[in-house]
Amino acid sequence: MKEFLTIFKDNIAIQFILYVLAFFITWFSNAQTNEIQKYKPVNLKLYNEIIKMDSVYFSAYNKCDMKTQADIYEKNIEFFHDKGGLETNKDKLVQSIKDNICNKVTRTLIEGSVEVYPIHNYGAVQIGYHKFFNKLEPNQKSIPSKFIVMWKNIKNSWKITKVISLH
Repeated sequence: MKEFLTIFKDNIAIQFILYVLAFFITWFSNAQTNEIQKYKPVNLKLYNEIIKMDSVYFSAYNKCDMKTQADIYEKNIEFFHDKGGLETNKDKLVQSIKDNICNKVTRTLIEGSVEVYPIHNYGAVQIGYHKFFNKLEPNQKSIPSKFIVMWKNIKNSWKITKVISLH
């Protein structure tokens, strides 16, 4: 080992090759990392509108305000839940939330996780992470889960048309 260090120390060509190699390894790894850009809203006004609607909806969700929740759901809702499957009946969905969620579960949005993208002639898609806390299981750890919501602008009113909830 001592001989190697002596050769390395005295051999400028080997040092140069190793420095160049280290440079390219660092450069290539940074190039791969930079492929995924940090999210910046494409349309800040739209982003703020959807964040506001998310807040309105989940405030109603956390307070068991079924009327507000039902008003925000579009009549032809498609709610995909990785564990519960697909629900397309708005009345059944609202009743299921009332029976299984009300006064038991609250939702918290993971700050800084939301991305909003405009969908031409439709509305927007919202993607983010949130946590749910079950009051009946207070010691249960809440793990962030991903969600996707399709928002449709109908006569200047935002409606949820599709939800994909992943846990």
